[in-house]
Amino acid sequence: MARLLGLAVAAAAAIFAAMPAATAGEICTLIADGKSGEVLMERGDCRTRVTPASTFKVPLAVMGFQAGFLIAPDAPLIDFKEGYPDWIPEWRQPTDPAAWMRHSVLWYSQHITRALGGDRLSAFAGAWGYGNADFSGDPGEDNGLERAWIASSLQVSPVEQVRFLHALVSRTLPVSPVAMDMTVAIVEGQKAGEWSVKGKTGSAYPRRADRSFDRARAWGWYVGWATRGDRTVIFARLNQDERPADEPSGVRARDGFLAELPGLMSRL
Repeated sequence: MARLLGLAVAAAAAIFAAMPAATAGEICTLIADGKSGEVLMERGDCRTRVTPASTFKVPLAVMGFQAGFLIAPDAPLIDFKEGYPDWIPEWRQPTDPAAWMRHSVLWYSQHITRALGGDRLSAFAGAWGYGNADFSGDPGEDNGLERAWIASSLQVSPVEQVRFLHALVSRTLPVSPVAMDMTVAIVEGQKAGEWSVKGKTGSAYPRRADRSFDRARAWGWYVGWATRGDRTVIFARLNQDERPADEPSGVRARDGFLAELPGLMSRL
């Protein structure tokens, strides 16, 4: 099963490289106050659930640190082995939690999900209100621990992403302070004008009724939080491509949001 998933995503990466530039349609931009959680801006459809794709790594990190599988930004260091998903060069090397988050290393995610198991994953997500908390995987297949978060059973809305992130940033999740602190420490940082941003991208093709992938309509996420002085906001940007793309849709969601953020905040 892991080999089949690897071949499918590797093929998707090759298709991305051969495609012309895409036009990404914005589905939702949501911004909330980092202290109160009050929604400051809700543009588009921010209530419909879709696959979280690699944005799931943020709650998965909290789960992993809380369960004790993850120990620190540099531990555990897990060696790459032949047969792991390896279609990105950065994945073919020993990986720790910080590198896992930075490079979106799929096989490292699978180590965490298998260590925790479906019941604990669902219990965490359910307690946090993170989407439908469904880790069953594809219908009729026993692959929930390999890919539930990749265009499969786990679904989350931008509103739910922001609620979870607000609880993380405000340190109100029902987990240990260390689990939250370690997660925040490994989320990648960016700059948007005078704003310091930490966030995670996610890209995935939606599934058609026949279970094939719609390669022209990729989802693109960017979720996280931004700080300037003593002000913090929580955000989610969700796009969906209108034709095939030449780069991951999550990267374009990130770049578009970062370019827009200073102007948006000057009006809020």
